[in-house]
Amino acid sequence: MSQENLPIEHLYFTENNLEQILENLDIVRNRIHPAPVDDTEVGSERVFPSVCLIGLGRCGSNIALDVASLVYDARRSYMREVEHQEILSSETEFRPMRWIRKHLPLEDKDGVNPLFLIEPIVLLGDLDKDIEGRIRFSNQEGRSQFLDEYKKLQIMDLSEVHAGGAGNAPILGQYLAKIILNKDTTTFHNDEWRQLHSYLVDSCGIKANQSRLYFYIFSAGGGTGSGMASEFGLAQQFSYLSKTFDYRSDQSQSQLADKRHSFVFEPIFTSGICILPNISGKNVEISEALHINAGRLLTKYISEEWNFSYNEEREDDEVPGDMMKRIRPWNSMMLISNDIMRYAEEENGGDAQNIDVNTMEKYANQYISQQIFNILTAQAVTTDYDKDYFRRAGIDIAETIRLDANDLFMSLAGPVAVAYAESVVNEGTRQDSVDIDDLFCRSIELPHFNSDTSAIEGVSVLPVESEQYRKLMSNYRESGYDANTINHLHFFKNCSSIVSIISLPRDYKLSFTALNRLKMHLNRLCPNTTLKRYALVIGASANLSLTTLIAKSPCLSDDFLTLMVSYMKRCFARDEYRYNDEIDKAIISMIQDDEFDETIIDQYFTEYENPAKILDTNWYAIKPMYEKKYRELIENTQHFVSINDIRLDIDNVKNAIKYLREIYRHRISKTNVLSLNN
Repeated sequence: MSQENLPIEHLYFTENNLEQILENLDIVRNRIHPAPVDDTEVGSERVFPSVCLIGLGRCGSNIALDVASLVYDARRSYMREVEHQEILSSETEFRPMRWIRKHLPLEDKDGVNPLFLIEPIVLLGDLDKDIEGRIRFSNQEGRSQFLDEYKKLQIMDLSEVHAGGAGNAPILGQYLAKIILNKDTTTFHNDEWRQLHSYLVDSCGIKANQSRLYFYIFSAGGGTGSGMASEFGLAQQFSYLSKTFDYRSDQSQSQLADKRHSFVFEPIFTSGICILPNISGKNVEISEALHINAGRLLTKYISEEWNFSYNEEREDDEVPGDMMKRIRPWNSMMLISNDIMRYAEEENGGDAQNIDVNTMEKYANQYISQQIFNILTAQAVTTDYDKDYFRRAGIDIAETIRLDANDLFMSLAGPVAVAYAESVVNEGTRQDSVDIDDLFCRSIELPHFNSDTSAIEGVSVLPVESEQYRKLMSNYRESGYDANTINHLHFFKNCSSIVSIISLPRDYKLSFTALNRLKMHLNRLCPNTTLKRYALVIGASANLSLTTLIAKSPCLSDDFLTLMVSYMKRCFARDEYRYNDEIDKAIISMIQDDEFDETIIDQYFTEYENPAKILDTNWYAIKPMYEKKYRELIENTQHFVSINDIRLDIDNVKNAIKYLREIYRHRISKTNVLSLNN
C-alpha cells in the first residue's frame, strides 16, 4: 500500500532498504552479544532472543527491568551451580574436555536444557530524558552490576523529540509517539534509535530477526505509557502487515546467496501488559484522571479489536488497503490491576488503607514479573511426557503447546486476565499428595500471599466487586469446588479461550489424574471456551505452579466496564448527561438488549472526545505548541498529523460497545451424538 493512500493516522516510517535493515540488525546483535574472545563464533549464529520486552513510561520500564533482573538472577544461580560442579570434576578432566563443556550448550544427562536460561531482549523507553540515570542510580542492590552485565537491555533515548514527559495526558503521549514513529529514522542524530527501530519495527517477522514474541508493558493510568504503547504497537503491526500484504516478487531478493537476507516471513505474537489503576478502596474516587486515562486506553483498544476481528461491514476482506486501516496494536492485552496489593493485604489480615503507593506498585510488579517469567519459560515443551501420558489425562497431545508465537497467535486475542497459584513440592513429595483442587481454587481467588513461597497468587482482575467475589469464592470452596457457584459470572461463562501453563520442578512428575482434574475444573468453570491449550514446563521452577490465561471475557468485568464508562462520561458526554447515571444505565442496556440502536449513542455523546476534560489548563494553548513541534521535526507537509486527527471519535464508542455486545453473547453449541439406528 503506497504512502499516498494511507489513512492519516498510519504514516509510520518503515525502512524499505533491506541492506540498511540488516546492517542495523548486525549492530544491535553485536551490542547484545559482545564479541567472543576467539574467532570461532560466527556472527550470524548469535541470534536474537525469541522474546522481547518493551517497557514504556516509568511504570512499564520499572517492571521490564524487574523481569530482566529475575531472569539474570536465575541464570547467575544456575551458572554458579554449574561452575561448582566443574570445579569438583576438573582434576580428572582433560583441558580439551573443559573447553568443549564451556563452549557447547549446557545440558544434563537427560538432555533437558534449563528452560529458565531464555533471556529476553529488553527495551526501555520514556519521554523523561533522564531515564538512564533513573535506572542506573536507583537504590536496588546489585542493580549496577546487572546493568553492566545484562547486555540485552537497551535504552531507547527519545529525548531528541521530547524530553519532558506527557503531563499525564495520554493524547499528548500518543501524539509525541506518533512524531517519533512518523519521523524518518535517518534524520535522527541518535544512531542507536535508528538501529533499535530496525529491530523493533522494520524487521519484525523476517528471518534475520529471530524475535517472535513482543510484550509491551505500561501503566494505563499515566500519560506517557498509555499514550505511547499503542502507537509503538500499531507501528510494529503496520510494518508487519505491510510485508504480509506485499505480494510483489522481487527477483533480486530471491537470488541472494545469503539466505539470512531473504524476507522469509514468520508469525509474531504481540501483547500489551496493561497495569490498571486502583479503583477500589475507601479513599479512591473513580473520577480521578488516571481512571479516565485508563478508560480511554480500554475504549481505544477494544474498538480497534472489534474493527480488526469482528467488523463484518467490510466489503472485501481481501483488499490489503482495507485491512491496513483496521489494524490493532497487539494480538492481546493482559490486564493486571494495581489493586492486587490491597486485596493481598486484606486477605493477610493487614490494614490495606495504610499501604504506601510504592509498596503497592512493588508487589504489583512482583506479580507481573512472575507471570511474564512463566510465559518466558514456556517456550519449549518438555519431552518428559509422552502422548500416552496426555491421553490418560484426557488431553489430546495437539492441545499441548510450546508457547511460541504461532500458538499464542491462534490461542489468545483481545483482553486477557491471568490466574496464578503455586505449591511447594520436593523430591520426596508423592504425586498424589498435591491438592490440585486447592491449587486451582487459589489461582482464581482474590489476590493473596502464599505463606510458603511469598508469591502473590490469585486472579489479576476481579470478575465482580471484591466483597461479592469473596463470598462467591467462599461458597465455591464450601461446596466442594462446585463450578455452578461461580460459572454464571460473565468473566467465566463468556470466556472464549484458555491457555494453561503448568510448571514443575525437574524431579517432580505430576500424576495424570491430577492433570485430568485440572482439565475438569477448567471445563466446568468455563463451559463456552472454543479453545483450551496446555503447556507443561519442566525444571524452570522450584515449585509446582499453575498460570491460566483467560481471553476476551475480562472486558465484561466490573473494573473494565467502570473505567471505560467513566472515560466516556467525562470526555464524550453532552453536558446534560455528564453528572447523572443515565449514561451508565443506557450503556448496560445497550450491551444487554437484543437490538443495538446506534442513534442512542448520538443522543448522549458528542462526535469527538474533549481532551480538555482531564487537563486543568487551556487545551487550545497546548495543542498548537505540540503541532509546531511536529512541523519542525517532520518537514513533509503532506505527512502532517494534527492532534485533532488522533482524537477518539463517536465511532470508537460505538465499536467498543459492539465488542462488548459480541463477547456478552459468546457461547458455543454442544455436540450431540447422532445415530441412524434409533
